[in-house]
Amino acid sequence: MSYHKYGIDPALVERVKLKMKNPVVKDRMKQLMNGVTKYDLQDRVKVRRLLKTACGILHERLTSVQEEQIVSFVIDQKIDPNNTFHLLKLWGMFR
Repeated sequence: MSYHKYGIDPALVERVKLKMKNPVVKDRMKQLMNGVTKYDLQDRVKVRRLLKTACGILHERLTSVQEEQIVSFVIDQKIDPNNTFHLLKLWGMFR
């Protein structure tokens, strides 16, 4: 399922993709996600906390509606960060 169906702004996605090309930002995001499990990504509170931290790293401000859209998207994807297939599926979604 595409992030478009959750109402996530494509311009926001493009800004984040551009910022992630910066090696320093990418490294900080990797550190943030280090040790995150599939159970963490199914917990609304933990996902919201990760999102807020990521927004700080990326210098992005989100409205409460945008936050909720992104949190719902992450939870509905049932992402297992240790499953290569899940990561490839996500990568394909945001290419």
